[in-house]
Amino acid sequence: MGDSVRVGIAALEARVQGILEICGVAPMPAGAVARVIVAGERDGCASHGLHRLEQCLQVLKAGQVEPEAEPRLAAGEGPILRVDAGGGFASAAWELARPALIARSRELGLAALAITDCLHFAALWPEVEDLARAGLASISMCPSYATVAPFGGTEPLLGTNPFAFGWPRPDADPYVFDFATSVAARGEVELHRKAGTELPEGWAVDAKGAPTREPQAALDGALLTFGAHKGTAISAMIELLAGAMLGDRMSVEAREFAGGAALPPRHGALILAFDPGTFAAGSGRDPGREGERLIEALGGQTGRLPSQRRYAARKISEADGIALSAEQMATLDRLSEGGLDAVREPG
Repeated sequence: MGDSVRVGIAALEARVQGILEICGVAPMPAGAVARVIVAGERDGCASHGLHRLEQCLQVLKAGQVEPEAEPRLAAGEGPILRVDAGGGFASAAWELARPALIARSRELGLAALAITDCLHFAALWPEVEDLARAGLASISMCPSYATVAPFGGTEPLLGTNPFAFGWPRPDADPYVFDFATSVAARGEVELHRKAGTELPEGWAVDAKGAPTREPQAALDGALLTFGAHKGTAISAMIELLAGAMLGDRMSVEAREFAGGAALPPRHGALILAFDPGTFAAGSGRDPGREGERLIEALGGQTGRLPSQRRYAARKISEADGIALSAEQMATLDRLSEGGLDAVREPG
């Protein structure tokens, strides 16, 4: 990378947290948001790295997130835990609830975490990877704001509605996948727009429902689901489980609340955690060993497992620091010096 500068992970977290605090975010949520943003940049996930910082500040400037909200955990009894994010950031709610979810999953064999009324902007893999490193299998999902047309339709009805899964591995990085149920995440389209490049065929339609490869036309129109009707069905399932079932906003409502699709959405999220040992008890089989057989066979045939590229990028970042472009450094300088007054309008 020609003009890149390498910055240590801890130093970049501190800088991002400092910018958030300058802009009025309380220290606890500012730290949680900084960690998840830097994790994306550390792992080479540009669409969920520093690209998201100014988006979070745009939502803050628009008054659509509570900067000092303290998430409240209602652990209760049984397998369901609830966190009311109070209109704050989802990452802060997750960090608060994580220990209780792990403990409850180990106690009962499975547990569910419902996060409500949160601003969600991050990928889902940090949560499921975190749980996998604690020895748990997990599934995470959330709606988004309506930017995706269902199969056969032309108007936004669904969100990009991501879905993630994590599986623990005893002597290797967890098996993790995380994908949008749209053909591509909206952040990928935004990166194409910034770079001035065309989209691949089949990603989107314009406002009139015609296929388009022009990023802005796609953002003004609708993305498409992956796998045609299959992706639409999975996306609808996520709307029902992580929206309707939680009593929180679904994607159309989240878009209406935000006044459009230019800002990250406010809705809920659902995380399910499972203790493999509890489920396999009495079977005489070791779920870890059986899982390894499958994962090794997958790697042998496909040549690469999900998240391996992230893990490889992480090792480089941990050893040498995170490579930031001149443009990224300039953005950090602008936001550090100007705070909310320096935040650019979305779009």
